Amino acid sequence: MNRDVFWIPAAGIGIESLHLREDSSAVNAESVVVGVADGESFRVRYEVDCDHHYRVQRVEIATLGRESESLSLQADGEGTWTDARGEAVAKLDGCTDVDISVTPFTNTVPIRRLELDRSESAEIGTVYIGVPELRVETARQRYTCLDPLDENGGRYRYESLSSGFTAELPVDSDGLVTTYPELFEQVSPTDRSRRSSHE
Repeated sequence: MNRDVFWIPAAGIGIESLHLREDSSAVNAESVVVGVADGESFRVRYEVDCDHHYRVQRVEIATLGRESESLSLQADGEGTWTDARGEAVAKLDGCTDVDISVTPFTNTVPIRRLELDRSESAEIGTVYIGVPELRVETARQRYTCLDPLDENGGRYRYESLSSGFTAELPVDSDGLVTTYPELFEQVSPTDRSRRSSHE
């Protein structure tokens, strides 16, 4: 796979441009997101590396601007994390996945990694990264397969076990979210011009 994917927020101003590469040995996602969070505009670039089973190996994220900040984490895919200096980050022990607040791409990682069958559920620990402040927390989440992934896509229920937030996520055949209710919508470069022609 070698894909460019775009998402826009369901409300407000912004866009994400993601390039996703996947082969028999690894998965790499590189993306830039611009938008508004909690009334504050932001620009960030992130990169997520996984092995071919979508087990997270590396996460890097940086704010773009005059006063840029960055965060770099390495993972072994089994729940152990280290920082940019190679030192263990004990508070992240047991987390297998990452959740970056301003993108639906990080929902794809557990969906592809877990390979759930219909009605099957799994609870996971995630490294949650809040943007724009790059706040790092841990979170417990649950994914349930409603329609298994196939050439026509699939559908999954996401639950935040700490907040009680729940969303049903339709995905395309690559496991990428097409519509995240009230948050994100996947678009193609032709969608905008097609909409304009009908207005």
